[in-house]
Amino acid sequence: GLKITKHIQGLALSLGLAVGAYFLGPIIQFNAVLLALVAGILIGNVVSLPTSFDTGIKTSAGRVLEIAIVLLAFSINYRQLMALGWQSILIVVTTMIGVLFATVWLSKALNCPGSTGWLVGFGTAICGSSAIAALAPRVTKDQTDIGISLAVVNLYGLIGMIALPLVLPAIFNETKTALVIGSSLHSVGNVAGAGYAVSNTIGEISVAVKMGRVALLTPALLIFGMFLPKNNNAKGKSSLPWYLVSFVIISILATFIQFPKPFLNTIGIGAEILLSMAMAAIGLRVSFRSLATAGKRGLLFGLLIFIIQLGIIGLMLWFLGDSLV
Repeated sequence: GLKITKHIQGLALSLGLAVGAYFLGPIIQFNAVLLALVAGILIGNVVSLPTSFDTGIKTSAGRVLEIAIVLLAFSINYRQLMALGWQSILIVVTTMIGVLFATVWLSKALNCPGSTGWLVGFGTAICGSSAIAALAPRVTKDQTDIGISLAVVNLYGLIGMIALPLVLPAIFNETKTALVIGSSLHSVGNVAGAGYAVSNTIGEISVAVKMGRVALLTPALLIFGMFLPKNNNAKGKSSLPWYLVSFVIISILATFIQFPKPFLNTIGIGAEILLSMAMAAIGLRVSFRSLATAGKRGLLFGLLIFIIQLGIIGLMLWFLGDSLV
């Protein structure tokens, strides 16, 4: 029982914010997932929470998010991704390669300190924190570098998650909106938050696109490793996280098996509440003060890489044009 008591305060707070957002969201016409995130950020920066909350908040932002992602897999149908066709796969792969090359070039040009540039670029290209965690052992032992890169990637992921759902639907149709969200935002949580904030369809497509990006983590680690400065004392191991493997298996099943409607509805509600819970926790962990001091150069680097990434996607959409319905 001791392990549970250590987590209970943080989990309860995150769940409370999620449930509040779930019921309040429809009333004030605001997406529950984003509402939970904003509430978390405000509370985290206004109220000084006792450290006894930390463990549970960390679990909500980590393990609970992973479970939410697995549950989201039930609503993903790879036929949707196939229906988007080769164009979406081309956009994902081209954008990723472009961002990785830009990272190598910008790190030298900006002389970004330590390994921060490498980590920020890699996190932006693939899947935020988990990509940084996968690459970090290969490039650095410096916890500060890792901390700054995580802060930078999560900050821009957060800004993108709030901004893109407000901007994109005014410019693009559903498919293109989902493609931009899925191939640009940093973490799976950012993509799910932004996609489902616009609509369920956009949420499903953008998460499917994002999972295509995450699936490229292993090849990207191998390719990127060739460009990296040799760090002899750091050894890299790359294995796919359990939730990604589960996600892929469930979404393949969901593509071929018709699950009963009531079951899917229940899973959908569960996924939304757990996703909101994770967002609330992520919000609670965003400290404005630590971000402000988190290395100006890292912040500039992250901003430039994010802009380059959106630029590549924009060019690709323009280039493919009408072949994207």
